[in-house]
Amino acid sequence: MTTMTVTAPPLKSRLRLPLLIWLSLGWLALMLLVAVSGDLWVPFDYQGIDLRARLQPPAWLEGGNWHHPFGTDHLGRDVLSRLVTSIQISLLVALIGTLIGALLGTLLGLLAAHFRGWVDDLVMIAIDYQASIPFMILALAVVAFFSNSLVLFVLLMGIFGWERYARISRGLALSSVRQGYAVAVRTLGASPWRIYSRHILPNIANALIVNMTLNFPQTIMLETSLSFLGLGIQPPMTSLGNMVGFGRDYLLTAWWLASIPALVIFFTTLAFALLGDWVRDKLDPTSR
Repeated sequence: MTTMTVTAPPLKSRLRLPLLIWLSLGWLALMLLVAVSGDLWVPFDYQGIDLRARLQPPAWLEGGNWHHPFGTDHLGRDVLSRLVTSIQISLLVALIGTLIGALLGTLLGLLAAHFRGWVDDLVMIAIDYQASIPFMILALAVVAFFSNSLVLFVLLMGIFGWERYARISRGLALSSVRQGYAVAVRTLGASPWRIYSRHILPNIANALIVNMTLNFPQTIMLETSLSFLGLGIQPPMTSLGNMVGFGRDYLLTAWWLASIPALVIFFTTLAFALLGDWVRDKLDPTSR
């Protein structure tokens, strides 16, 4: 009788990723490096005004110099310094907002799956209400009515997309509680907290993580859209959408003011979208 040995795939094949995924990871790593260490190497204060150097072009264009590699804006502020600060603020707002939405939606979904009855009905009504209203209109109404502040703006980003996490966690939890492992643990006397935190939540985490990777770029776009409209991050603070909004008046004379932050938004959201699709394909067993 012969025994069969199962060998793991070689390391080279396990590390083989599509080129687009490598490029996406490289870009996201660059954004993370800028967000973490940007304050250590920015050449100027992002609020520093120098009217004598206003509207200087980037260094690679005629009339530019490496003193301001990405040029200056209409007040002579260094575009590179403002871009680094904008990346930090935009990514921080999007990250905290995404985490708040994920925690809120997952918690409500698990509560609805556990208690059922009127709790489930209330959660589903809130989900349907959230999904039926365009969130941009809701965000404009909230910001216009309650005025603007950074804390309110971050909480508003957290409300965005929570209903998707609630639907996913509720549906998967309802399916998981009927599985043999959940029934066995419940029979052994485990508390609901232990059942959901130690057994059900780890089994549905893949779907929630995939949704987070797909929701994060949408949160970035929402933040930049509101800041572009003047209802997001307010001066003297800056964000990517804020920079695009201020640069739109100079598209014909100083196109780099809006184009450079717009390209950063485009490549960042594209990298997250590509990475999210790849993670979904890898974690979804039906696609294998």
